[in-house]
Amino acid sequence: MTTTFLPPANRLPTEAETAAMRATGTLVVPGFFGAEQTASLVAWTDEIASRPEVIGGQMVYREDSLIEPGRRVVQRIEDFCGHHERMDQVARFGAISRWLGRLMGGPAVLFKDKINFKYPGGDGFKAHQDQAAGWSRYAPLFVTALVTIDAATIENGCLEIATAPRARGLIGEEWAPLPEDELGLVAVPTQPGDVIFFDSYVAHASKPNLTDAPRRVLYLTYNLAEAGDHRARYFAEKRVAFPPDIERAPGSRYVFRV
Repeated sequence: MTTTFLPPANRLPTEAETAAMRATGTLVVPGFFGAEQTASLVAWTDEIASRPEVIGGQMVYREDSLIEPGRRVVQRIEDFCGHHERMDQVARFGAISRWLGRLMGGPAVLFKDKINFKYPGGDGFKAHQDQAAGWSRYAPLFVTALVTIDAATIENGCLEIATAPRARGLIGEEWAPLPEDELGLVAVPTQPGDVIFFDSYVAHASKPNLTDAPRRVLYLTYNLAEAGDHRARYFAEKRVAFPPDIERAPGSRYVFRV
């Protein structure tokens, strides 16, 4: 008798998966999306990346390439759900939001949406807790779903997650990176369609991509609906404090602190 495999996106988390998330703040789900939906996510990421930059549109940020001096490469794109209907449907009404409802213990709403591109020459990021980026003024806890678009490997800077005892509060100062040698960071390679869930107190980091291929990952972050819907406010405030490249005033300097 042949058993048909259903990807996790076609079900809800098991009691064991929910317990693991509750205990550690992290849950890795290989093959969360099936091949067809993964292909759609890759295609929609390509669409988002190819759109022209416009004032008031999706927020595109660039960085200096580490391997091609003088070249600026796209680092990330944020606030794309308001400009891409299919990706918005995935984020708000798809399997991830259903899983988050179970993992968080109640209905969840989308807080922010971001694609980290990490093209060849793209830099990594220092160890930090997401909650330390001033998020406590919006809600007391968030959970992010990292959706793998391209294979994320040790060589191209996959996510690294702390193995130190689970933190349920800030372990450092707001806006400041954490000392990595105290966190026991472990690399978590993933394949397209894999998902990593982690809460906003889980310390994490990544290294640069010095390979010749991109390492794109989709980050969808949620909070409990009972804490309010803060997505519009968050992006409005971010556009003022740290605007996308096209909206920056000539000669002004902006600093992304975490």
